[in-house]
Amino acid sequence: MSRKFAIMALVLVAIAVAAPAMAQDHGAADEASKDWWQYGSAAFAIGIAAAFGALGQAKGLAAACEAIGRNPGAVGPIRITMIIGLALIESLVIYALIISFLILA
Repeated sequence: MSRKFAIMALVLVAIAVAAPAMAQDHGAADEASKDWWQYGSAAFAIGIAAAFGALGQAKGLAAACEAIGRNPGAVGPIRITMIIGLALIESLVIYALIISFLILA
């Protein structure tokens, strides 16, 4: 019980110490950091979307190749389903690109 109390007290002290920092007014220096954060967040968004989109596409392609190898007679439906899945994954990456452009605008 005392360990939970100590952790809770530490969190409350950290919040109390951080409160004056949140009360500062925004000056000219904040405008420069705002630009940096805009570029950084846009780059982070598109980077994460591209990375995980590529991983998803690779996993889907590997599963489709394995399915075709197990059942060569079902090449047509597997190929169509794979192409639709890859297009949907790619559309999510394009949405992230659009969102990153909106962050920069």
